[in-house]
Amino acid sequence: MPHTISLRLKDGIFEKLDELSNELDRSKSYIVKKALDQYFDSYANYQIALDRFRDKDDKIISANEMRSRLGL
Repeated sequence: MPHTISLRLKDGIFEKLDELSNELDRSKSYIVKKALDQYFDSYANYQIALDRFRDKDDKIISANEMRSRLGL
């Protein structure tokens, strides 16, 4: 079930959102939803990386070793 929220945007952000909405021929709501989806995906990836960084049992390898393992 969809939920509705209300938020206040600074003029500059609203104008950018309005311009993008017109350029893409999409609603402002669509763009905000997509932006939130991307933010949550990025945050999840960040959290995984941070958890792995803090895990003392997780071996850290160099970029060169990773390329070698991937056959690059």
